[in-house]
Amino acid sequence: MKPSSAPLPRGDATRAALLAAALQVFGDKGFEAASTRQIAAAARANIAMIAYHFGGKEGLRAACADHVAAVLSGIFGTAAAPRVETASQARAALKALARAGVRGIVADEAARPLARFLLREISDPSPAFARVFETGFAPLHARVCRLWALATGEEPESEATRLSVFALIAQIVYFRIARAPVLLRMGWSEIGPNQAAAIEAIVLANLEAALDAAGRRA
Repeated sequence: MKPSSAPLPRGDATRAALLAAALQVFGDKGFEAASTRQIAAAARANIAMIAYHFGGKEGLRAACADHVAAVLSGIFGTAAAPRVETASQARAALKALARAGVRGIVADEAARPLARFLLREISDPSPAFARVFETGFAPLHARVCRLWALATGEEPESEATRLSVFALIAQIVYFRIARAPVLLRMGWSEIGPNQAAAIEAIVLANLEAALDAAGRRA
């Protein structure tokens, strides 16, 4: 999720700045309360550039949704590991996915505005949420369900498999959305490399236990 060091052309840089500002403002205020003037000010861009690059506020929201979907696909790209054919390979791919989630969502502060934007959209589903779901979340969830099925012997679209995959994702996301109580209860000032490693160890242990239980269930 780290930005490229190469400078963007001016038009692309303006578009990227507006997109980053919109993710922040939409996430903090919600779509209805956010204004294009606030977004343009946060991006240090002319307000007319929103219409030029995105066609307006709704287009900017849709672009934010597409960006979130792309980032999610990038973070969890390990779920598309090539030639996963055995239970042990599927188990390894699921562990790689969990590690990528902790590092890309929990430990990387660049994920904060994306998570806040997505939470807003989930709490009040909109066409933007549908875009994230259809292009980012649903394909990822289906892919992980297939890995889960291969690792455990359960059916990939069974209720138990789909709920188990939701539980895997949810425990990772919790450490992002509930960051404040986690820091307070753990006595941490940040979630840096050491803290992320501790979270990762627990998530992987939970994953191992869940896979073993699912295997016995199947």
